Amino acid sequence: MTLSFYVARRFLRAFALVGGTFLGILMLIEMVEQVGRFQAETFGLLDAALLAALNVPATFYLILPLIMLLSGVVLFLGLARSSELVVIRAAGRSALRMLVAPVTVAALIGVVAVAAGNPIVSATAKRYEALSDEFRADAGGAGQQTVSIGREGVWMRQGSGAGDDTQAVIRAARANLDATRLYDVTFLIFGPDRGPIRRIAAAEAALVAGAWDLRDVKDWPLEGAQNPERAATTMPTLRLPSDLTADRIRDSFGTPNAIPIWDLPAFIAGLEDAGFSARRHMVWFQMELALPLMLAAMVLIAAGFTMRYARMGRSGMMVLLALGAGMAVFFLRNMAQVLGDNGQIPVALAAWATPVAALMLALALILHLEEG
Repeated sequence: MTLSFYVARRFLRAFALVGGTFLGILMLIEMVEQVGRFQAETFGLLDAALLAALNVPATFYLILPLIMLLSGVVLFLGLARSSELVVIRAAGRSALRMLVAPVTVAALIGVVAVAAGNPIVSATAKRYEALSDEFRADAGGAGQQTVSIGREGVWMRQGSGAGDDTQAVIRAARANLDATRLYDVTFLIFGPDRGPIRRIAAAEAALVAGAWDLRDVKDWPLEGAQNPERAATTMPTLRLPSDLTADRIRDSFGTPNAIPIWDLPAFIAGLEDAGFSARRHMVWFQMELALPLMLAAMVLIAAGFTMRYARMGRSGMMVLLALGAGMAVFFLRNMAQVLGDNGQIPVALAAWATPVAALMLALALILHLEEG
């Protein structure tokens, strides 16, 4: 037990060293990128540091498997160079028993990352987007279109696309998969620096180039009309200018990692109730659940290549092989995610196949070396 705690502490120290190094590098790179992105007189170094600090956690969380791989390499190289591996083997401790401690620590780090780190990353990502919009608006840029989906329906915000600076809030009971066709829809139009000036209800709205084509329309003038209901008009069709496009709507849904994992099941249910496909979010949810297993597999991959005696030589080659194998597993996981998002493979296969295969192959390599 004492030996297990010692190896676990060494692994935590290696993880802190590698993770801290990557955090510092990512922070510097992100600050430079933010300074180049917002070239405004009011944008200073502190603003760049704030935006970088809000955006770095998402990048760090994304490359966490690679950080775990490097932490394992640092641990096992350190044990080999100090001849502690020889002492551990001489004491009768097998490689698999020694690996229990770092693998358990890696899995626990994965659990903490999913349970606590995921919501933190989601919160910082949202705050980063909000501050970016503020700086972009100060620099004279346009705001972003937004889409919100819940059990009460689909909500959007758009510009008019007619150059009159009006904005419209759109609410629909349901929509097709890409939100380019809305049903039981209401448009509430706001004038610049004024309140609502117009309300339009339609049975159906279809997005075409530069406009919405509405069917079965009722239009209420809200500005300058004492009785909007009496002044309302009905018409079979109406074309309403819009600056939305199908690509912008799809991008406005955001990435699944912007939603805390605790809220993902309810969000997925809201997507399905609104008529949208929740496959991307289901794949991401399952991949988050599989993250602890992925981190454990990365430690085993590092052990399979670098848990050797220092006198055997070829340490540099083994490190390169470990990094290559870990990078291959990392990109294979991303490829499986893309295939799962596109519906080419089942959700469970996209999320769990790569970590399970990596874990089994790494164990096979370690057992082969033990037998040798």
